Amino acid sequence: MGENAGVDQVKENLLQLSCHFTWSLLFEDADIPDLEMRISEEVEFLDIMSPVRMHNLLAYVRHLKGQHEEALQSLREAEALARREQLGKRSVVTWGNCAWVHYHMGSLAEAQSYLDKVKNTCKDFASPFRYRMECAEMHCEEGWALLKCGGQNYRRAMACFAKAVEAEPENPEYNTGYAIAAYREYFDDNKMSLGPLRKAVMLNPADPYIKVYLALKLQDIGETHEAERHIEEALSSTSCQTYVFRYAAKYYRRKGCIDKALQLLHKALQTSPNSGYLHYQIGLCYKKQMLQLKTSRNTLSKRQGSIKELAQRAISKFQKTVELRPTFDAAYVCMAEVQAGIHQYEEAEANFQMVLNMQKLAGHKKQYIHLYYGRYQQYHQKSEDKAITHYLKGLKIEETSYVWRQLLIALEKVAERRVKQNVQPVESTTLLGLVHKLKGNMPEALLYYEKALRLTGEMNLEF
Repeated sequence: MGENAGVDQVKENLLQLSCHFTWSLLFEDADIPDLEMRISEEVEFLDIMSPVRMHNLLAYVRHLKGQHEEALQSLREAEALARREQLGKRSVVTWGNCAWVHYHMGSLAEAQSYLDKVKNTCKDFASPFRYRMECAEMHCEEGWALLKCGGQNYRRAMACFAKAVEAEPENPEYNTGYAIAAYREYFDDNKMSLGPLRKAVMLNPADPYIKVYLALKLQDIGETHEAERHIEEALSSTSCQTYVFRYAAKYYRRKGCIDKALQLLHKALQTSPNSGYLHYQIGLCYKKQMLQLKTSRNTLSKRQGSIKELAQRAISKFQKTVELRPTFDAAYVCMAEVQAGIHQYEEAEANFQMVLNMQKLAGHKKQYIHLYYGRYQQYHQKSEDKAITHYLKGLKIEETSYVWRQLLIALEKVAERRVKQNVQPVESTTLLGLVHKLKGNMPEALLYYEKALRLTGEMNLEF
């Protein structure tokens, strides 16, 4: 076809490729600067990750910003590394991206030359398709790209890695990708992620990155002795230190060793000063110190001064986080919680409204926001009615998660208290019926619904 290829024909061929331009990667425009920074960091510091893969994703992000020359430069680096590493089948991802960038630049001949490279490679590997291959390597590449682009893509990433693992059950890389995707997608479900993480560590005994994920999951289920061993082994490695430090810090923060966590986070910050995630984790440490101080036995005046100082440090770190990552919903919620704790209610409300109005959030994230906004209304604004409204909004999101269960507990407690104090007895009794229905306890639910009907009848008789 050569240089005479028509625009329509080239476009039709491009759409058959398996690369970043055809994988429907989902993320917000506001996430692009942070994503670009994180990819650059991984190229530099995450030495278990393929730099070819990262340069390909960086090229796609730069294309989205309209920086086509910069995108081509990233792809040239990917091509050079691919030649050196003799990547075989995986090279078609880079060539596919090159074809797309040249097409967007109006260079049809260049686009067609890369299409020809893909076609020849597909032929060499006996693919039944002219411009793509259905194989474990391609599923793996798509899985990593989806995983890197955030929460909206985790389930699809897991499905891609599952296909790769099905083809090669003992492949270390495929199992690592599957385990990380499972950890993130099923964050609250230990059964779904613990097994894959154990297998990935077994197949990758020298990889400290996957060990810290396993340690965090073991910490979740109380297996602290084994978790500690994996954390110590990961910290003793010189590989991926920036990433090991950030996840080990999370482990120590949850353990209550805040000074150790801060020490690791500040080490990581030296190499990644613009990491929103690191600033967020430091903010969480100050928030936890503030909460620890609130329950300590220090004199009240000393405590109040230090609490305010720690609160301002936490707020400052959360502000830096959202400056770097404008759609980081958890950072807004944590900032609002701290602000409410020092009576900055106007600022807290503004941050809650910011996340309540965010679009395209995953179901469990929406539940999390409704839970914490409900608590804010109940305990800081003394508005149980608004609290109940948001607990119910969270429960209506049909995604059973740890947060969903917390919403149910919160709703049950407030409804029980209102029944005891005879506050809106019909509505409160009906709410308890709903709680038991959602728990799957239908006989108990029916008792409460019948009681609510009797109360309604009694009230009508009074009038």
